[in-house]
Amino acid sequence: MINIIHSAEEFDSLIANNDVVLVDFWATWCGPCRIMLPTVEEIAGETDGKFAVAKVDVDENEDLAKRFRIMTIPTLIYFKGGEAKEQSVGVRTKGQILATVAKYL
Repeated sequence: MINIIHSAEEFDSLIANNDVVLVDFWATWCGPCRIMLPTVEEIAGETDGKFAVAKVDVDENEDLAKRFRIMTIPTLIYFKGGEAKEQSVGVRTKGQILATVAKYL
């Protein structure tokens, strides 16, 4: 399941209540973000509760985009224990994303 984040409070709660979280920072007008959408949705459907997946629309959540210095989208940030551990920018394959998540499980 993908958690669609609508506020900083929702974001902070998700990060605090899950050990590992993959966050996709994106926007509706972003072509590469649309390319990544099926991959992120597929990963979210296969997590088996091992980690959480969230999407943050940078246009609707400018405060979060500023907090994490998002300059280019799509940007994936991998959180472990409430802290941002790693970030990747641009389109990634399912294998690349899962390999990065695996480092934090």
